[in-house]
Amino acid sequence: MNPATWPGRNQGANIGRIVAVVNLTLDGVMQAPGRADEDTRNGFAGGGWAHPYADSVQARVMGAHMAAYTGGGLLFGRRTYQDFFEFWPHQTGNPFTEVLDKAQKFVCSRTLAEPLPWQNSTLLPGDGVAAVRRLHAEQPDLDLVVLGSGELLRSLMRAGMIDEYLLSIHPLTVGPGARLFDGVDVGPLRLTDSVTTTTGVLIATYRPAGEESR
Repeated sequence: MNPATWPGRNQGANIGRIVAVVNLTLDGVMQAPGRADEDTRNGFAGGGWAHPYADSVQARVMGAHMAAYTGGGLLFGRRTYQDFFEFWPHQTGNPFTEVLDKAQKFVCSRTLAEPLPWQNSTLLPGDGVAAVRRLHAEQPDLDLVVLGSGELLRSLMRAGMIDEYLLSIHPLTVGPGARLFDGVDVGPLRLTDSVTTTTGVLIATYRPAGEESR
């Protein structure tokens, strides 16, 4: 089956998965989990909310998940890609830096041009959904992990293209902010795994209900 013909993309067992890896608050905000200045759009002043909840359990579980995804690629929207590039290559002694440097990175953008500044980066120009469909038409077995990238992620969700959600749900609320499910209805999801950290973060893996395990 050619992925370019999808209304969604979960029908073909030989098509690579798309996995959304997202930090969330209890009220569903995904904006700026890492730093106060990470994303201040629309006056968001609550950035950096995830940092106090980091612990060794979260590091171990997320490390294991990321290791399982190393055979595929990372998928970014422009803003998240640029933010990651400005931050991660300069973090010495952090194993995640090496993982990100070595990973194949695909960047959906209407405004960027090649060559992209970070090693192993490939531009997917134009509409994000169409670009990802073209990528999977060319590399049908390629698994992709979406890190953050809320606008791109919601576009893929509306198109029915997300096979798995790995959500780190933090025990706090922050009020107004960009939410993962803003204007998106993905239907029922099936919980396939969950781990609770020592700080109360619930790391939950969901897949679309009714889909066969892939």
